[in-house]
Amino acid sequence: MPLNEGIRRPGESRLSVNPFYGPANPLGDMAEAPPTHRLPDQPIAPATAHQLVRDELMLDGNARLNLATFVTTWMEPEAGLLMAECRDKNMIDKDEYPRTAELERRCVAMLADLWHAPDPETAVGCSTTGSSEACMLAGMALKRRWTRRNADRYPAARPNLVMGVNVQVCWEKFCNFWEVDARLVPMEGERFHLDPQAAAELCDENTIGVVGILGSTFDGSYEPVAELCAALDAVQERTGLDIPVHVDGASGAMVAPFLDEDLVWDFRLPRVASINTSGHKYGLVYPGVGWALWRDADALPEELVFRVNYLGGDMPTFALNFSRPGAQVVAQYYTFLRLGRDGYRAVQQAARDVATGMAGRIEALGDFRLLTRGDQLPVFAFTTAPDVTSYDVFDVSRRLRESGWLVPAYTFPPHREDLSVLRVVCRNGFSADLAELLTQDLERLLPELRRQAGPLIRDKTAATGFHH
Repeated sequence: MPLNEGIRRPGESRLSVNPFYGPANPLGDMAEAPPTHRLPDQPIAPATAHQLVRDELMLDGNARLNLATFVTTWMEPEAGLLMAECRDKNMIDKDEYPRTAELERRCVAMLADLWHAPDPETAVGCSTTGSSEACMLAGMALKRRWTRRNADRYPAARPNLVMGVNVQVCWEKFCNFWEVDARLVPMEGERFHLDPQAAAELCDENTIGVVGILGSTFDGSYEPVAELCAALDAVQERTGLDIPVHVDGASGAMVAPFLDEDLVWDFRLPRVASINTSGHKYGLVYPGVGWALWRDADALPEELVFRVNYLGGDMPTFALNFSRPGAQVVAQYYTFLRLGRDGYRAVQQAARDVATGMAGRIEALGDFRLLTRGDQLPVFAFTTAPDVTSYDVFDVSRRLRESGWLVPAYTFPPHREDLSVLRVVCRNGFSADLAELLTQDLERLLPELRRQAGPLIRDKTAATGFHH
């Protein structure tokens, strides 16, 4: 989340209160409007507080029309009821809420089975607040394993982590916070993610691991995890260096097992030490839950695990935070129970069908060139065709926002800063009907965009608030 920089303007502002928001005698309690940047002196009626907050939130975008986010924006009412019933349960208090802890354990076992862990019943894993925390935990395990193997050289030797330049920003944070050098494989030409051979060439005796992304946020493509492992097998054969792989499956780890069953990317590859996913992305749960799993106990150093008393027994925990609600974990178990394999397959296939169908219709308009088609993650990226000079992707994003659609436009990282794209994320709840409405709105804008003398936005860095 962005860092809050405090009040940006001098003076004190106040909320405007409609007298009708008050009690039966609306003037009785409305003598003073509450301030916005300090605590009010007196309480106000709950209905009044609710309406004031609700009025301000009306100016937010419609989450269902936000095609920038991978995060789930719709769940069944029954799931919402379960979450409301569990939001006061603190996940860390496993002895107080043993059934919630049991549901978490079952979810880990289900994911371990889904990802072909050697022994799903004894798999090592935990829930987190999201993939960012899960990636931090996985990175910590990689670094600790490396430091144990190199105790005679560390801390004099500086550890490094190899990954594509397209990784999510949480990996940059990990390297910064835990003092690990980030070795980034750049994009080249029409390759928008990590190249296995280039990644292998960046590895040395100080490499704690290599990150493979199953579903790049830039374009929705899968990185070739099996080829990456094969390249690292060759490194080990040549040098003796045994370099583990972490798969960041924030999105793809909940898509590939259902739609791409023949794709080998998970614990079937012996070099894959750990995997993370976001339950709140294609795991189909509202924001606030992720998962991190290790192939076995050896992959997670014991000294990183804390022990808590659990019904008179021993409960291992591994987390960066402490208190958090059990609601999202319960919702994840509900969704696993509710859908099963066939249900997940149907939901993810519907999202992929929407993505590929919409990508084809946008390509048929003639003004755009597709980078991806939504046939891996239900996500596709596209840019303007070479002969389009009157507008660019930032103009398209701005104009679509006028109709309520949030479609991000952004520039790619080195070495493809010349490429700016639009990206559409198709999630459960973004139906074929909504996709058709978006395509119609885009088609309706084109005549006016074509009449422009040129792109209207000069400062591309300020053109959008969207960043990876």
